Amino acid sequence: MANGGMQSMASLLLLLNFCMYAIILGIGGWAMNRAIDYGFVIGPDFGLPAHFSPIYFPMGNAATGFFVTFALLAGVVGAASAIVGVNHLRTWTAESLPSATSIGAIAWTLTLLAMGFACKEIARGPRNSCLRTMEAFLFILSATQLCYIAAIHGVTGRR
Repeated sequence: MANGGMQSMASLLLLLNFCMYAIILGIGGWAMNRAIDYGFVIGPDFGLPAHFSPIYFPMGNAATGFFVTFALLAGVVGAASAIVGVNHLRTWTAESLPSATSIGAIAWTLTLLAMGFACKEIARGPRNSCLRTMEAFLFILSATQLCYIAAIHGVTGRR
């Protein structure tokens, strides 16, 4: 592929990744809001329950709290990597490559970490359809984010 072909492929992957990270942020925000609204209610004359966990989620299973927390973190860093990626695609120089690559790699590793918690959540048992959707998007993002990092490195490997 020529230089323009790699740039157009990287821009397509960047747009796809940004949309999927935005969906993860939306579903993760819903899950976090639901956990805050319907989690443990502790009043002035109530003590903490015996098995209190600050990451308790009323839906899903024991791994849901960790999964949603790290999915939100991966979503925020992934959206930030898309913003930096737009700057790199606009200039497409060697000077903007290190920042786009490093934030992309950080977003990819956080996505892999959230995907690991998604695997644990799948193994633990029942969960609702929104959490299944977020798991599917994280599985897809783990591949497309890696392809994006490879696409922005495709041109520099030939110099």
